[in-house]
Amino acid sequence: MSVLEAKHAPNNTETSRRSQQQGPARRPGAKPLAIVRILLGSVFLWAFVDKVLGLGFATSPDKAWLAGGSPTAGYLGSLEGALAGTFQPLAGQPLVDWAFMLGLLGLGTALVLGIGMRTAAIGGCAMLALMWLSSLPLKNNPVIDEHIIYSAVLIALAATSAGHTWGLGRAWDRFTSATPALRWAR
Repeated sequence: MSVLEAKHAPNNTETSRRSQQQGPARRPGAKPLAIVRILLGSVFLWAFVDKVLGLGFATSPDKAWLAGGSPTAGYLGSLEGALAGTFQPLAGQPLVDWAFMLGLLGLGTALVLGIGMRTAAIGGCAMLALMWLSSLPLKNNPVIDEHIIYSAVLIALAATSAGHTWGLGRAWDRFTSATPALRWAR
């Protein structure tokens, strides 16, 4: 190796030290994925708050959960698709209402805080898959709608550890790794 080559050759120790300092927050795309994570979490939290309080957007005040309304009765009760007969009997069932509302709250909270991303992706994809099935046949596209897009985004966010940037993902991972009973909640 010539002197010129040696002068400009990367120092493996220096390169390794720099990459460790950069960490996940310095990865290309980490900040945009954090923004997507927080925005998507806000969508689910907003749906939860609107259904609980009946803010007059998707849920009128008289149909709010706190006013005695059912968060699932309106949607599931009005289905007309191929699987309507499967989902309509679930409308207004207390267990279904609670599961749906806890799903919205849990998914939204996990995404906004950046915690439990794998668990959020699995649970969120399951909830979105049921919502997608209940809406078949789709009106605008034979296969793809927002439920599929949101599911793909959840998988991407979990796969890229998007909760580590502008979130509590690292602390959550350390906490769940140190607690054997919570390892599933990563």
